[in-house]
Amino acid sequence: MRNPTLDQLTSLAEPGRAEQMAAYHKQKRSVIGISNPVLNDLAKEWRQTLSLEERVTLARELWQSDVFEARIVASKVLTQARIKEDGTVWDLLQSWVLEFDSWAIADHACTAIQKRLLAEPERLDQVASWTQSDHMWTRRAALVSTLPWAKMNNLKPADQERRNRILGWAATYVPDRNWFIQKAIAWWLRDLSKHDAQATQRFLEEHGEAMKPFARKEAGKYLNRG
Repeated sequence: MRNPTLDQLTSLAEPGRAEQMAAYHKQKRSVIGISNPVLNDLAKEWRQTLSLEERVTLARELWQSDVFEARIVASKVLTQARIKEDGTVWDLLQSWVLEFDSWAIADHACTAIQKRLLAEPERLDQVASWTQSDHMWTRRAALVSTLPWAKMNNLKPADQERRNRILGWAATYVPDRNWFIQKAIAWWLRDLSKHDAQATQRFLEEHGEAMKPFARKEAGKYLNRG
């Protein structure tokens, strides 16, 4: 049976783009060849015209297709700050985490997860369990999904506690030599340094020598400027 949504995505393909994207993203799954701005426009249209229930169903079907762009747009269609009664969205997003195997797909899904964590910060208790996973992409998602706490200014006490908690997770990751894990630590600290340079400096003083050199350099990129 033909899938009309996948047919719609296929109609948006740019000639020659699929091969380039598959090579760049190291994909073995099907790649259609659609630019990110086109996917953004499509997701925006669906968010505006479909009910929440319809979007959850659509996102589930797109993800299950295991097509590269379908998984990305599935995340985009669920990326929204305000969603009333968002439990079904949160549950679906969580169910995808163990299937992460590509940074592009994972990062788009984590952006959607960020919105749900900001809506209900208590969900960090569930994210905490990701830090103990044997699945590298799940551990990485714990940091990428919590990046909003690196970017906050004038934190309330509760959010300061959350930031400290996440920094604690990052500290436990330092001995992990996986490139993506080290990059995630560096990403979190780099963003944090723009809002709390002292906290970033303290982390690097305590853990920097144990980080990979590229990660330590990236984490401190914006320190001691000006």
